Amino acid sequence: MAESGERYVPALRFRSLTRLYDPVVRTTTREQEFKQRLLRQAHLEPGQRVLDLGCGTGTLAIEAKQIQPEAEIVGLDGDFEVLERARAKARMAQAAIQFEQGLSTDLPYDDDSFDIILATLFFHHLTGKDKRKTASEIARVLKPGGELQVADWGRPSDPLMALLFWQIRVFDGLEQTRENAAGALPAIFEQGGLERAAETDRLRTVFGTMALYRARAPEVHDGNG
Repeated sequence: MAESGERYVPALRFRSLTRLYDPVVRTTTREQEFKQRLLRQAHLEPGQRVLDLGCGTGTLAIEAKQIQPEAEIVGLDGDFEVLERARAKARMAQAAIQFEQGLSTDLPYDDDSFDIILATLFFHHLTGKDKRKTASEIARVLKPGGELQVADWGRPSDPLMALLFWQIRVFDGLEQTRENAAGALPAIFEQGGLERAAETDRLRTVFGTMALYRARAPEVHDGNG
């Protein structure tokens, strides 16, 4: 679910490519490895309410439900067609997941709604303005002490990773990917009201450096939201 203002952009930018999303991500991003690392980092617990933000075709949400069946998993995306694919995959996996349509810049949830928010390969689609609005919305809907867990393109770890990342930058937009390339996501999360934001891990891929991040909602809200 890439967003621009009040509209979304399909996962591979063009609706005709949506059917290719799963195989492309699986074969080019070390998807299984980075998602397993992210879920280990998130350490989901029974009874937690978990949001997969920009859930796409539901791969991560299904894995999260399989790892922790006693957590409530919600998937949100702006693309109706992608959500239909996610629902079909969840039915096949017999995973009880609630998939909903909405935008990250105006999350359709009350304050303090989630214990954990997951987001994979999502933030690099957003403009700088929408990154910051999304971070503020995440801080709003996380419970006090709740955590944001992110896997996305990060600052290249060496010149080869920087060169490879230009493939993503040209395809998804130079402005949208600029702050990812600069390693700026932790600072953006903290600008939105989260705390202790940091990069926690990284992997080399054929498209550049995949980074994992973590941030935390304050234990006590300041009341200004």
